[in-house]
Amino acid sequence: MSGNHHDPAQIHARLSHPVIDSDGHWVEYFPLMLDYVRNVAGNKAAEGMKSGDEIVGRILTMSLEQRRNERRAQQSWWPFPTKNTRDRATAMIPKLLYQRMGELGLDFSVLYPTQGLGIYAIRNDEMRQATCHAFNMYIADSFRDFADRLTPAAAIPMNTPAEAIAELEHVKQLGLKAIVMGSLIRRPIPAYAGNGGHRTAAWYDVLGLDSECNYDPVWQKCVELGFAPTFHSAGRGLGLRMSPSNFTYNHIGHFASAGEAVCKALFMGGVTRRFPTLKFGFLEGGVGWACQLYADLIGHWKKRNYEALADVNPANLDRQLLGQLFEKYAGREAADTLKEWKSVSEGEDSAALWAARGRDVIDDYAACGIEQPEDFRELFARNFYFGCEADDPINAWGFNTRVNPYGARIKPLFGSDIGHFDVPDMREVLVEAHELVDDGIITADDFRDFVFTYPVEFWTGVNPDFFKGTAVESHATAWLKTGAREEQPEARD
Repeated sequence: MSGNHHDPAQIHARLSHPVIDSDGHWVEYFPLMLDYVRNVAGNKAAEGMKSGDEIVGRILTMSLEQRRNERRAQQSWWPFPTKNTRDRATAMIPKLLYQRMGELGLDFSVLYPTQGLGIYAIRNDEMRQATCHAFNMYIADSFRDFADRLTPAAAIPMNTPAEAIAELEHVKQLGLKAIVMGSLIRRPIPAYAGNGGHRTAAWYDVLGLDSECNYDPVWQKCVELGFAPTFHSAGRGLGLRMSPSNFTYNHIGHFASAGEAVCKALFMGGVTRRFPTLKFGFLEGGVGWACQLYADLIGHWKKRNYEALADVNPANLDRQLLGQLFEKYAGREAADTLKEWKSVSEGEDSAALWAARGRDVIDDYAACGIEQPEDFRELFARNFYFGCEADDPINAWGFNTRVNPYGARIKPLFGSDIGHFDVPDMREVLVEAHELVDDGIITADDFRDFVFTYPVEFWTGVNPDFFKGTAVESHATAWLKTGAREEQPEARD
């Protein structure tokens, strides 16, 4: 990157469009939030709010030997900027952030919680539901006076469709417009659930494929109420990100891995086929993994679609020819062995019987209803959006129609991530994002799509009034009237 430094206000002044931040963060002031939650929902909810901090705190106070013994992933010893005191206060005080938006070069921001991102993972059902309920009341009150430039994302628990639908309806009554849903729902493995189980004897429900529940009623409720589902889940501390000594090892790529798990499940489970108007956002993992997933889905389909599976179906093996080739090239002994076994491997006959059970059993893409490879562009690039941080050079990949199959634009959403350790100076966010234009890597039109077009497209997808009454209403309305369209992704090239 060029490293040229500009004033964000100067960059903004040269733009013909607003800058919409689809993934900012605020840092809840814990004592105030805890008192609010306790007063509104009682001690049960307050205890739920405290539980996440206590777990992290306990892990940080463990010795390395203790973490190794329990196989606990190392946490960040401190996740917020502190040297820049003004920015730290800005992340905690909505009124101060509101007043500084022009200074930062931002016109509108969707703000995600920090501590609130963990409350939908509370295991106790009553505590989880009460905590989410109270937290959403807290953020509604905290941001009500700043709604023309700031809107907070409400926390939606997803352990069951019923609790998700109940909180979606509550959030709608509160007047909130953005939501962040729990994903990677931790569930006990039945075979190991006896005798109290163990924290590691669990599987993670990815909502769209092999789920314990049918989440279609939740997606339908999102359509009815005008909510675009977003996910901001963490993969740190799961699977291969379990270093007991190195936080950075655990942190790199963890948002991407969590996002990929849910995105892939929603696609393979046919959710975008059944709900074509619903748009899903996967935040803070960037767009690189999404481009790779899109290409991999297509590549696998070409080799694993139902018709292509005929090439690997053991029932289609010419056993007579195989025997002749064995006799000619492997010798009589090998040929006789083949006749005795009657198959090349023990699993061959089982595989042929499995295939004979029908398409729904062996076609991994059955739920997607893929008829031609170009369908992937419609079902993936139309419905999925990917939150990208300003300083990520891989953001350019999303716009690269020469690389992405079938000329697709895998749509990135600009996210500032202000409030967290990777943004030590909030004034640098827009500057860093614009460096891709300054360095000639993306065009000014691409940048417009990144910070304005795609955010408007995403947030108004099921709620055309999302920006009504905001500082960007006139621009969003003009785009909806003259520019809103379900574009073919290659249309600009």
